[in-house]
Amino acid sequence: MDYTQKRAHVSHFEHAHRSSQLSAAGSAEDINAKLANPLAGISHEQLILDAAAFAKLHGLGKHVELFQKGALVAQDPLKFDALSLLTSEDKEILRSELSNRWKQPKMLYYLVILCSVAAAVQGMDETVINGANLFYPQQFGIDPKSPGNESRSQWLMGLVGSAPYLCCAVFGCWLTDPLNRWLGRRGTIFVTATFSFLTCIWQGLTNSWQHLFVARFFLGIGIGPKSSTVPVYAAECAPPAIRGALVMMWQTWTAFGIMLGFVSDLIFFRVPNKPHVTGLNWRLMLASAGAPALLIMTQVFFCPESPRWYISKGKYAQAYDSLLKLRNHPLQAARDLYYMHILLEEEKKIQRNRNRFLELFTVPRNRRATLASFIVMFFCGVNVIAYYSATIFSEANFNETQALLASFGFGAINFVFAFPAIYTIDTFGRRNLLLTTFPLMAVFLLMTGFAFWIPQDNKAHLAVVALGIYLFGMAYSPGEGPVPFTYSAEAFPLYVRDIGMSAATAVLWFFNFIISITFPRLLGAFKPQGVFGWYAAWNIIGFFAVLLFVPETKALSLEELDQVFSVPTHIHASYQLRSFTWRIRKYVLRKNEGDFPPLYSHKSVAKV
Repeated sequence: MDYTQKRAHVSHFEHAHRSSQLSAAGSAEDINAKLANPLAGISHEQLILDAAAFAKLHGLGKHVELFQKGALVAQDPLKFDALSLLTSEDKEILRSELSNRWKQPKMLYYLVILCSVAAAVQGMDETVINGANLFYPQQFGIDPKSPGNESRSQWLMGLVGSAPYLCCAVFGCWLTDPLNRWLGRRGTIFVTATFSFLTCIWQGLTNSWQHLFVARFFLGIGIGPKSSTVPVYAAECAPPAIRGALVMMWQTWTAFGIMLGFVSDLIFFRVPNKPHVTGLNWRLMLASAGAPALLIMTQVFFCPESPRWYISKGKYAQAYDSLLKLRNHPLQAARDLYYMHILLEEEKKIQRNRNRFLELFTVPRNRRATLASFIVMFFCGVNVIAYYSATIFSEANFNETQALLASFGFGAINFVFAFPAIYTIDTFGRRNLLLTTFPLMAVFLLMTGFAFWIPQDNKAHLAVVALGIYLFGMAYSPGEGPVPFTYSAEAFPLYVRDIGMSAATAVLWFFNFIISITFPRLLGAFKPQGVFGWYAAWNIIGFFAVLLFVPETKALSLEELDQVFSVPTHIHASYQLRSFTWRIRKYVLRKNEGDFPPLYSHKSVAKV
């Protein structure tokens, strides 16, 4: 069978499978079509009447004409020049919005700063334990290097370090939906920041490993819901033109917080004990992550609440007030409010009598998005370095100060190399970034592990260990760093996006828990060479999982995403495997191969 026949066979199979799954899954594709643009096909006359009725019904009667204009623009935001109802001033405002997308109100940028600080809190919460790992195990009798109970101490040290991620996976992430429903986005951020602040202080006051475990477990309530809520809050408040860039800021500033955690470890490293206070240095390290959380607590209510949340509660006047603070002109606020209202009304119709969590797995289109989102949350070994780099460098014969300085170097690289992803994620693509960086990460992890065989009295020993870890950070930051949250946020259909993101985030934290709890014991059993080889192998597995089961989602509309995720999994995997071998023959073996046929019909991913 030649490629043309194969493609025809695939297309026929897709069509038959697509028809059957639509009827079996409650017309999932029709659902997404409705959500793509609920205003499509409505006449201008009807839109004007509907907008007037909307404004009067929701206490916005004095803005009727503004909402009529906004509804017309919302139907097709790029064709406003043809609307006779708009004045020349209105059209100029909308042109400026397209040509100067970063010209936004100060309040929006204040909100962006707040979200960036929240991301930094996340990073600090994760890495301050790194320096503390050098000290608290000896004080609490669980030092992995003490002879006698090495295995027990290694597991207990891993358990204490992994406590927040256990909480996130089994409890914290699943609080996201009820907290947001009851308290709103700001309220949820305030509560989680409060938990972060209090538990960070609590960690510094503990007097046993059991006590520290409990304190760190409750820290997970501050980490889990925040990691899901802040990106959603930023996305709901931002105008579409800069929404993607703001969602990317979460990962960028989390990397900044990771670097700050290492800075904090260095600042408090040499703090001496005081009378009746043993281990003051590691206590201050752990408590220091509470400082930016306190800043969030005091500032979050100065930002406007998410207008989408206000609408979900029927508070349209408050939603309009929020948008007035977040947009340059009332016309833009009216347009966005009306469109949010229409979209939420469609979602309410769809969600009636539906179990959205089960539909992540029972609807084939959703199941494939769920599988892909879980795979991109795959562990690659970076968390081992984020949580235990000081321990790793100590194993490489760095002294404690050198280990913390080297860890700071990793944090700085992680932050700096996150910036290229702001450009490459929308040009090179999510899938291509992962396929490029997974093999590189595997190579650099192997390089780091093999470096431990270099004699310790050889200067190359320290240099190659540090170089391997730094090169790994350079490969991770533009790839597996930003892609998981971005991919998961767009892969799911709108009507299951919240619950899908919660599930994907829970998977991420579960993998973090597994890595954190097992690393000390793996280090004792496998030694550094075996540990880094183990994680390198998982990166190779990650490469093939992405190759076979993760479609590209870059710059696709909802309809195109439906097409991508409606291709049966075995058809997609088979096609990508054939494409992989074709690329090897064409580009590696330099054989004269013809063009490989596209899997999808739309041009934007025709050559994925």
